[in-house]
Parts: sequence; structure tokens; C-alpha cells
Amino acid sequence: MIKAGVLGSPISHSLSPILHRAVYAELGLAASYEAIEVRAGGLKNFLDSLDNSWTGFSLTMPLKEEVLKLASIINPIAQNIRSANTLYRDADGWSATSTDITGFKEALAANSIATVDSVLVIGAGATARAVVAACDLITKEITVMNRNPARITAISACATKAKLDFITWGQTPLISQVDLVVNTTPKLVADELAIMLSAKPRGTLFEVLYEPWPTALLARWRTLGSNSIDGLELLIHQGIDQIEIFTGENLDRASTSKLMRKAAMKVLA
Repeated sequence: MIKAGVLGSPISHSLSPILHRAVYAELGLAASYEAIEVRAGGLKNFLDSLDNSWTGFSLTMPLKEEVLKLASIINPIAQNIRSANTLYRDADGWSATSTDITGFKEALAANSIATVDSVLVIGAGATARAVVAACDLITKEITVMNRNPARITAISACATKAKLDFITWGQTPLISQVDLVVNTTPKLVADELAIMLSAKPRGTLFEVLYEPWPTALLARWRTLGSNSIDGLELLIHQGIDQIEIFTGENLDRASTSKLMRKAAMKVLA
């Protein structure tokens, strides 16, 4: 029996239960997966309250960093980016890892992007660190548009190969010049950047948010006629990796991603 869920706050908008349940049903597994509100600072008390029937959890903000203080084992990838989006039970207790990096790379591959010359990452939080670590393997130059200078040190450790630069918030010319733009900021934060866009960007926008649907930045990007990847892609592909961890199954990524997108679109439409 798989007993899992997604933790975070706010969590009511999460599509993860719909996606996970669709796959478990397709696999014919006895499984439950629910969205559970856990606020910042509340993860330890929540985990302490659980019995041994729980398999694992997907983690979203604000718990991706908090979990690193609580897990018995932390995967080196999660350790490096100081963020974990997956918590699962094993013989030694709770293990934390991140499927955001592989999920991001698989989402790019599904959209026929293997390598690019330049990337702009909007934001510098936990998801941005995973994106920088993933892009470090596929590009020569990464620029981070950052509102909080205190985050520079942590995100700098996520790039060891590509040249990493930082620009202040609102410096929009670069958005239209790079090969790939990735928005990792919270809901509504990048709306002001969408308003500033006037010319057609030459690159692809990867919007990691799916709420609201579509975001103002994604809608503006499409209106200007440029290529884009929507917020379901990362959710789907990091979710596939989580389901493999929770179930021990090896999934066919192409067919599973189609199944998950179809389930999500029934809600978003």
C-alpha cells in the first residue's frame, strides 16, 4: 500500500494529488495521495505525529529547505542545492532528495532542448538553485536575476562549470536576448516583468508555475510569438521520478507524462 502526499503552504491549489493518483490507478496499485497543509516551522511536529504506514511525501514551499534539518539521510544532490522536494521512508528513517534537477532536464528533453548557449534564471530560491544546477550541465552561461543579495552565496555553489553572473531585479533587456529564460519566482512576482516586455524574445521561456494558469509572463511570451514551456512540465517530470521512488516501478516517461498532463488539463481547462 502506497500512502503518500504533498506537503506545503498554501497547498490547496496543488495538482500533485491529481497527477499521482492518475498514475497509481494506471498501475493498478493500492495507493492514497493527499494534499496536506504544513506551514513553515511545522514539519518536525507533523513528521513526529505519523505512524509507520506512510511511504513518503512531495515537498513544496516553504519546506524544501526546512526538511534538510530533519531527514536522517540527505542525497548529495539535495545537499548541494540546499533543497529537497522528496521525503521517503527507508530502513534508516526519512531520506530526503531532490527530483527537481532531473525533472527539469527531462522536461527540457521532452521539448527537444538538450543544450543552449545562455540561460537567464529569474529568482534565486530553492527551485532556482535546482534549475541552476541542472543548467550547469547544458549551457555555458547562466545569469540570475535576483531580488535578494543574501541568496547569492547559496546559488553560486550550484554552478561549477558554466559562467555564473547576477543582475538586479527588473533588468529586462537580457530576457529577450538569451536562449532560455526560466521563471522560478512565487506567484505574481514576475507579473511586472511581463508588462515590461515589448519586443519578441528570441529564446524559450520555461515557466515553472502553473497557478495562475497561465501566468502573466507566460501569456505575454506567447502573445509575442516566442517559444514556451508551461508550468505543468516540471511538475510532471519531477513527479514521475517521485512516483518511481515511492513505488519502486520503472515508468515509461513518455506515456506517463501524457497521462499526467491529460489528468491535469481536465482541471486547468
